[in-house]
Amino acid sequence: MAKTNLEADLAPWRAKIDEVDQKIVELLNERAKAVIEIGRIKRDNDCPVYAPDREKHVLERVRSLNPGPLPQTCVDAVWRELMSGCLALERKLRVGYLGPPGSFSHLAARQKFGASVTYVDQEEIPEVFHEIVRGHIDLGLVPIENSIIGGIGETLDAFLDSPVKVFAEVLINVHQNLLASGPLEGIRRVCSKPQVFSQCRQWLSTNLRQVEKIPVASSSKAAEMARNDPTTAAIGSSLAGEIYGLQTLCASIEDNPNNITRFFVLSTQKAKPSGHDKTAIMFTTTHEAGALVKVLEVFRDHKLNLTHIDKRPSKRVNWEYYFFVDFLGHESEPHVARA
Repeated sequence: MAKTNLEADLAPWRAKIDEVDQKIVELLNERAKAVIEIGRIKRDNDCPVYAPDREKHVLERVRSLNPGPLPQTCVDAVWRELMSGCLALERKLRVGYLGPPGSFSHLAARQKFGASVTYVDQEEIPEVFHEIVRGHIDLGLVPIENSIIGGIGETLDAFLDSPVKVFAEVLINVHQNLLASGPLEGIRRVCSKPQVFSQCRQWLSTNLRQVEKIPVASSSKAAEMARNDPTTAAIGSSLAGEIYGLQTLCASIEDNPNNITRFFVLSTQKAKPSGHDKTAIMFTTTHEAGALVKVLEVFRDHKLNLTHIDKRPSKRVNWEYYFFVDFLGHESEPHVARA
């Protein structure tokens, strides 16, 4: 009788959910029809499909419309995938990233653009830049800075000889996970990149002290090895586990839980103002005392808040450097333009 009463109590609410689901699907497709028309207008006017300023506006508006009880994180995730599918309706986007599949660059790209775009992995960071210029991909995603190791020199160097522009940025928490196809007690070896072992040294020392550590070229290669051998585990991203069909035996095993990597979205187009912008520039100075100070004074005098500064050797003249600076504001704003 108790089970019968339970089913009777649940029935009207399940019927309500079915009714609402039908309306949601109808409304999503109504939205998609409007997106198709927008895509047609963009193609006729040779406009880029992805517009970070519009993305920001849509997400902020949806957040303001959510009274609960649905968590905001859920709404954000639903709308990101919805916008991913809608981008594909406008035109199938090709997004390049530093591979192989399952890398943290791949994870960052998926978090930014969802599952409905086409992803193209590149073996090296400069190739992402080259493929954008060649027109083989629409957008690229590359790491620019890590909260622990600092700026990514290979990315900074690639800007020196490329006309591509920074279109948007993505920040992700770098969580390392122990991935395997077999049980934890059966693990005899662990594979990953050497840098990953150093990031997880304390956890490995405490939990897998006697297990053999095997360095490999990438965490994705490690995941592939773990898929083929239940006594081998890999350390890598949750996406690598998903791609290679592995269980997450232990999540977030990194020693520093505040490890964040910042990625740039690259394009041949300039980003329009969104109201919450950064501008990234690169410059060199004369080789004389106080030259860099004079440049930094310009930012101070125009009240521009620097969020990042880095330097790289010019590779043309010894002891000559290029400086890379991020600051708050859009290049179209008058005080930014004056600076």
